[in-house]
Amino acid sequence: MPSRSLRRALPLLELAALVAAALLALLFQLTLPSRLPSEDDHRAAAAALSRAARPGDVVLLWPWWTERARLFAPPGLPVVGYLGSDADDLDAHPRIWVLGQPELPRSDARAFEQAFLPGRTALAPAEHFGPLTLTPYANGRYRARRFDATAALASARVYLEGPDGARLPCPFDGAAHRCAGAPHLRVAAEWHEVAYQPRHCLWMHPPGGAARLVAEFDPVPAAPAYRLGAGIIWEQARKVDPERISDTEVTLSSGAAPLLSLTLPPGREGQQVREVALPPGPPRPLAVAVRAERAMARWVCVELQGLAPAAGGSAR
Repeated sequence: MPSRSLRRALPLLELAALVAAALLALLFQLTLPSRLPSEDDHRAAAAALSRAARPGDVVLLWPWWTERARLFAPPGLPVVGYLGSDADDLDAHPRIWVLGQPELPRSDARAFEQAFLPGRTALAPAEHFGPLTLTPYANGRYRARRFDATAALASARVYLEGPDGARLPCPFDGAAHRCAGAPHLRVAAEWHEVAYQPRHCLWMHPPGGAARLVAEFDPVPAAPAYRLGAGIIWEQARKVDPERISDTEVTLSSGAAPLLSLTLPPGREGQQVREVALPPGPPRPLAVAVRAERAMARWVCVELQGLAPAAGGSAR
């Protein structure tokens, strides 16, 4: 049981705690403007990017939630910032410009460096634009694309394939290969989010049952490796309903020869990725197919790319 003197002191202690919290909040609000970049700061950073950026470059926001910087980015220069983007390989880009705001609360420089720096080398000291910093990095994780299915979609052969091998063509209308039946039975190159990560991929929804949706590319160029990636889009990945949802199978084959397969079980989030090494040789056909016995809301994002080896060096 608290003593009488302690009971008398408790209201004063509570008042002192409230006053201290209010003073700390006021101090934070007073110092916050000095930590935030002005429009002039953003415009100066954007001008520096316009002068120095090259095709293939990308801007990485740090912290990832500093979205206002997107409003000032030069046209045509991609900007990346989402939960987990610090660790993204960004392997389609030989150079990365890190646009940072290190003075912001919860901008943990050590955690960022641990995730971002492996395989990267700073090409120049950071430039400062008010509280903004801008630093170019060579991306040693870069892998040049020899083939990308999204770019080759118009020339693909797309069809629904039944269990007996019968094929129903899905003609291209200038934007997508559309199959007979439901509107979601199409193959289109679209931007979608998979576990917070924006990806430019092929929308491929399995038709259900034993049928498959197939996209054939013929021929594709020789490459040291081909990468197959697949994931369920948005919140659909979290759905688990055994009566209406089953595993989704994504396969890669060349002619009759299977090369890779991925399984997307209900409730599994994120993009699943595998690579296969192909021996040198002439261009060859490749086909990617999706199938799910029970296919409710299986919004599949499929990537197929032919890749060069990792750069591992400077991108000056």
